[in-house]
Amino acid sequence: MDPLAGMDDTSSEDETASQTTEDELPENQQQPIPAPVLRPPPQQAPQVRVSRVRPPNYELQHVLRGHTMSISAVKFSPDGKLLASCGAEKIVKIWNPENGEFIRDLNGHTQGLSDIAWSSDSVFLASASDDTTIRIWNIELGLTQKVLKGHTKWVFCLNYNTASNLLVSGGCEGDVRIWNVARGKCMKTLHAHLDYVTAVHFNRDATLIVSCALDGLIRIWNTADGQCLKTLAEGHDAICQQVQFSPNSKYILSTAHDSAIRLWDYQTTRCLKTYVGHVNNKYCISACFSVTGGKWIVAGSEDHKTYIWDLQTREIMQVLEGHTDVVVAVATHPIENMIATGSIESDLSIRLWYDRGTSA
Repeated sequence: MDPLAGMDDTSSEDETASQTTEDELPENQQQPIPAPVLRPPPQQAPQVRVSRVRPPNYELQHVLRGHTMSISAVKFSPDGKLLASCGAEKIVKIWNPENGEFIRDLNGHTQGLSDIAWSSDSVFLASASDDTTIRIWNIELGLTQKVLKGHTKWVFCLNYNTASNLLVSGGCEGDVRIWNVARGKCMKTLHAHLDYVTAVHFNRDATLIVSCALDGLIRIWNTADGQCLKTLAEGHDAICQQVQFSPNSKYILSTAHDSAIRLWDYQTTRCLKTYVGHVNNKYCISACFSVTGGKWIVAGSEDHKTYIWDLQTREIMQVLEGHTDVVVAVATHPIENMIATGSIESDLSIRLWYDRGTSA
């Protein structure tokens, strides 16, 4: 049986049945000693093309310009109608992904931004800033709904849970914080890592949180009591800088500074797949799943390109070219075969790529 079958299945589990509540999360509980560190097997070599599925055929449709400093994140709204982007110039930009038109700026942060996250109903957007705050925005009004304060250093990453009643964030002091969105209050602080926390993500029913940091560790946390359940390590030369659960929450996807992306079975702590061919030695480059057409892994690269791998075979299926600097941000559309990519410094553009379903 294929261990990755049903990657995009969302019908077998109740997404809200196990949501945690405020009462289950005592504030600022000290963390227990983490579980033993487990390391991946040697890196797998790139594959020759053996896939039987139709290869992707993404083509450039729109180039979005307006950012004046390096882009750090691009995210489609869950309903697919909007695209949000942020970067080092203190603002969030909202775009129409269908026609590439700019809609509005969200102003309020006093320093640059590293990450953004949409609520599941596409009504609110959360932003993480170097000003140590998180802002929750009403997108239709373009106004700040709440300002979350508690991190003592830059806020680097954040994500909502599926019900969007909780928000998890990671800061450069090494802490992971869990927030009650309605109250705008921190419910729990996990002293999670010894270095910058670069990614945090809830699983589908919000019972687990995965985090990673520049200390080289990936950790799985019990949301309710804050216990560290598992610790995975990429290796001495492979500092992990981005991590997320798969759509069905059975696997974890991680990127690292050894130019490799890994798919883990976190329950067995086994590395199942390694995707290579791109370049990632310096920047925090994002990767994501694409399940609207074929089942792909999509990631940016320091060679100014975007790579698309077959999730199963690990082969590179398509390389998107056009950016003139490092591609640090990628996002896949929730409904259509669409990819957004964002670049830094000498480029500063967002590119929207569409696969219309024609043969390569």
